[in-house]
Amino acid sequence: MSRRAAPSLFLSLILALFLALSLPAHAQQEQEPTDFAAWNKLADQAEQILESGAASDEKLQTTRDEVVQWRERLKAGQNVNATRIATLKDQIAALGPPPTEGQTESDEIAARRQELNEQLSTLQAPGLQAVEAHGRADSLVAQIDQTLRTRQTFALIRKTPAPLNPANWGPAMVEAGQVAGQIYAEARSGWVSAGGMTGFVQRLPLFGGFLLAALVLLSRGRHWVDSLPSRLSARASERSRAALIFAVSLGQIAIPLIGVILFAAALGATDLFGDWGMPVLRSVPAAGLSFFGGLWLARRLFPAADTAVQPPLPIAEERRAEARFRATLLAFSLALHQLFARSILPLSGFHSQNDTDTVPERLSEASAGVWHFLLILFGAFWLFKLCNAIRGLRSTDGSDASDYRIRVVNFLAMMGRLVALAAPVLAAVGYVTAANVLLWPSVLTFALVGLLIILQDFIADLYALAKGGDQSERDALMPVLIGFALILLSLPLFALIWGARPNDLAEAWNRVQQGFSFGGVRLSPMAILTFLIVFALGYFLTNFVQGAFRRLILPKTKLDAGGQNAVASIIGYVGLALAIIFAVTSAGIDLTSLAFVAGALSVGIGFGMQQVVSNFVSGIILLVERPITVGDWIEVGGQQGVVKKMSVRATQIQAFDRTQVIVPNSNLITQPVTNWTRGSLAGRISVPITVAHGSDSRKVADLLREIAEDQPTVLINPAPAVLLRSITAEGQNFELRAVLSDINGGIGVTSEINHQILEHFAAAGIILPDSTRPSRDVFLHDLSKEPEAASEVEEPAEGQGDDTSRDA
Repeated sequence: MSRRAAPSLFLSLILALFLALSLPAHAQQEQEPTDFAAWNKLADQAEQILESGAASDEKLQTTRDEVVQWRERLKAGQNVNATRIATLKDQIAALGPPPTEGQTESDEIAARRQELNEQLSTLQAPGLQAVEAHGRADSLVAQIDQTLRTRQTFALIRKTPAPLNPANWGPAMVEAGQVAGQIYAEARSGWVSAGGMTGFVQRLPLFGGFLLAALVLLSRGRHWVDSLPSRLSARASERSRAALIFAVSLGQIAIPLIGVILFAAALGATDLFGDWGMPVLRSVPAAGLSFFGGLWLARRLFPAADTAVQPPLPIAEERRAEARFRATLLAFSLALHQLFARSILPLSGFHSQNDTDTVPERLSEASAGVWHFLLILFGAFWLFKLCNAIRGLRSTDGSDASDYRIRVVNFLAMMGRLVALAAPVLAAVGYVTAANVLLWPSVLTFALVGLLIILQDFIADLYALAKGGDQSERDALMPVLIGFALILLSLPLFALIWGARPNDLAEAWNRVQQGFSFGGVRLSPMAILTFLIVFALGYFLTNFVQGAFRRLILPKTKLDAGGQNAVASIIGYVGLALAIIFAVTSAGIDLTSLAFVAGALSVGIGFGMQQVVSNFVSGIILLVERPITVGDWIEVGGQQGVVKKMSVRATQIQAFDRTQVIVPNSNLITQPVTNWTRGSLAGRISVPITVAHGSDSRKVADLLREIAEDQPTVLINPAPAVLLRSITAEGQNFELRAVLSDINGGIGVTSEINHQILEHFAAAGIILPDSTRPSRDVFLHDLSKEPEAASEVEEPAEGQGDDTSRDA
């Protein structure tokens, strides 16, 4: 493909996407008018069925499906003539507001307004009628669902003959034998009707092919798949071993399950089974999935020591072996339940929880309760034993994720023990349906939680592999977020496990799509998704434009670094505001409906967020006026440092000890701020120095001036100045003042000047005061006013003159 053709193809794809998105809207506007007479007829029939209370579950479900179809059509009918209605509203708005009481308007405008209003009423009538009909359909669906749930509840709490009654054991064995005899008789009759051996030989290619493939998969194929993970672990690298073993281990479910399905298909291809045997064959795939899936979960959750699978739970090897064995038998009990409870032992009302196909009762209610009790007792025993093996777990690595997982498993183990004790008791006293509903969903819940644990570890291994094999990446944020998303996606599965019908989930999703009202604004998943997508696009576009200005455009202007940063920051804030506005508009959220809520919140915002608002406004002022820019050396509130970052709320300053000081922007506006480097890096330093009494002050000043002029960053204009500030008991106090070209190096220049002062003064014989000698009082007298006293003073003896002059 040429480079010229690429843009054309891109534009074509955008045009096709736009047309695809716009077609549903046109389809809604151009749809045929709704037949409200047919809908009213169906609605009346549905109401009569609900009032009678005698309709079967199948009849109610069929009626519900028809009402749901009509509800979707009525929902689409609410947008009929939407484009024309919007145009008429704009035309009416263009005429201006209608005259109030006591005012008039021209006859032409009044006539035109009346005509447009009549057209608007005519066009809105079908949509309003669809809205009313949609509400009626919604109510009928809710009533049908309530009726079905009520019947399911009564079936759940209905008491059957107690299985512990010995009078029911004999009939249970006899009736079970009769079912087996019926299946055998059915198969024998099918054998005869199919032509006996001759007919069997004719079907042998199909039957033999299925059977041979099933035997190979169940024997050799399963053995090969079971040994494949251990063989791959020796050849795979350390990084890819865990992910590869998990992917290959899925064959431990798929291969034998395909073999079981082929085996059931082989038996079905013989045409030997009918109404008695086919329900059993149809239950075989579900039973196979329960057993082989449970076996795979047991091996992954409680792996053996000789495998390369890392245990997801902190359990010792001996307890892992026990838990693996007990989980396998629990999976076997679930498979037995799946095989017989849905085909031979259905209880009245039990199948209505999740199944759509009903099976006629083959055993009496008392006999079916006995066999259900045995299955419940078997499954509850191994559930109790499994919970004993995994209870009391403690985290070994100390991580939060592992500790959370351990707490979940311990809670499930505690609840599982209670279920394992309660289910057989309920079944023993006659509540067999309730016991089934309590036990087997609990087992499936254990299985689903174990699957989520395994999938979370697999996702962590994949992420670590993608990041280069570093095992520390398994605890990164992304795997945790994906694992949390998996938990959310599994919630409908938990609902189905515990008796929710697919219709209930569909209705819940329909409610979610309709959204919820908040402050007069209706929010729906599509509106929220549209908001997030548009805002994300606006955010990334803003970052792109901001980066382009920061790297390509602003460096070519005459703006300094601080001005460039201010422009880039303003572009970011403006882009973010526009992204929010476009996202809200695209999502169809009417902000005027939030005026009341905003007014109520304004009081709280005024008191609780006044400092935040003040800092925000101060940040905008700083970015516009730019009294401070990044790189400036400032002093505010007793803190000195270099400005490193300016945001809308606060400014970050790096002090000279490398600490980070966060200064609210309002402080930079309301408090005095010293900017040492604003406009120019030049700045003045002051070096105080004290010399001993008797030193030649002129010589000291000359030496200090020479030392300052020798510094490369000291400016000649203005020249360094040396001042004799005072004379105290400690000595003569001088001050060296010099202007540097770059004040940021002031501390280093001051240090170098002090070094040279020590060197030059020592060479010149200038003595610095000794801090260990006690200080003396110095008195200065005006000798011109005391001539007589001065003449009477005796000359000091030899050796005393030096001390006197030094003290003076």
